[in-house]
Amino acid sequence: MSEIGKTTVPRAGRGKWVLILGGSRSGKSSLAERMARERGGQDVLFLATGQALDAEMTERIHRHQADRAAFGWKTLEAPSQVGCRLEEALTGSEKVVLLDCLTLLVSNVTCALGEDAPSAEAEAKAALEIDGLINVMRNRSADLIVVSNEVGLGLVPPYKLGRVFRDALGRVNQRMAAAADEVVLMVAGLPIRLKG
Repeated sequence: MSEIGKTTVPRAGRGKWVLILGGSRSGKSSLAERMARERGGQDVLFLATGQALDAEMTERIHRHQADRAAFGWKTLEAPSQVGCRLEEALTGSEKVVLLDCLTLLVSNVTCALGEDAPSAEAEAKAALEIDGLINVMRNRSADLIVVSNEVGLGLVPPYKLGRVFRDALGRVNQRMAAAADEVVLMVAGLPIRLKG
């Protein structure tokens, strides 16, 4: 498990880890997909964390699935327990694992705790998710690309669950940034390199 502030996580694998942060429609996923295609071609495992909870999200997921099918990528739907699910799915032939996105993973974990979720519990559950991912990938040679929203720049949410989610995601983003070789912040489609 990485500590906030440390620059690397000890790992045996040689894969490069990249965290891509940004706001909504900043170009994060487009950059992540382009990197994955360049580095992995068709040997990419796409780790999808979204859940089809309404018609709009269902349509969005179908659209993304169709896009990925055109790339020839394998998709793993994992709204939670990503480490365990990933461990079971990896074959060793993957050149890249792309997780899109950490934001929805933390949302899934936080919302499962209910509206009165204690902040410490939400942060602990979110940390378990990212640590599970890190522990699976630390001995792999595949590159890891993780997409996440930077939600700390906006307004403070007016309801408790929103604040709990925002704080849990901020902590998890810090953990992933500490473990990553590269961190990129996307703003209006433009990449700003923060690390690496």
